[in-house]
Amino acid sequence: MRRELGEGFELDDDRRRMDVAAVHAWLSRESYWAVGRPYAVVALSVGEASRVVGLYHGERQVGFARVVSDDLTFAYLADVYVLDEYRGRGLGEELVREAVERGPHAGLKWLLHTADAHGLYRKLGFGPPGERLMERPRPTPG
Repeated sequence: MRRELGEGFELDDDRRRMDVAAVHAWLSRESYWAVGRPYAVVALSVGEASRVVGLYHGERQVGFARVVSDDLTFAYLADVYVLDEYRGRGLGEELVREAVERGPHAGLKWLLHTADAHGLYRKLGFGPPGERLMERPRPTPG
């Protein structure tokens, strides 16, 4: 899939095009959920994901979304970002829409953990956090 958004922006789910170094740099330095995540982990998560969608401005990767799924009953949306200088243009909404509504997992139940962008996700059918969603944190080393 490759979809033009206009003004030099496009979405692409070709994992060979993903700039893993750029994705790692943003996730490991800028995100609140993956600070310090090793490059090898990001590279493997991109390679093993059910689907990845990149947002590009020209040849530069400026956004990313990763989907993890059993391909039958559920899909989990992870590691979504758009670089700060490209926010406020509706690009994040198109990125998430592509991942959730236009891909092979469109008919599945979706899960998401996030501390921000609730309005964007609400527009795309995600409800408020529910009482049933439980998370077991990663054990701390030691």
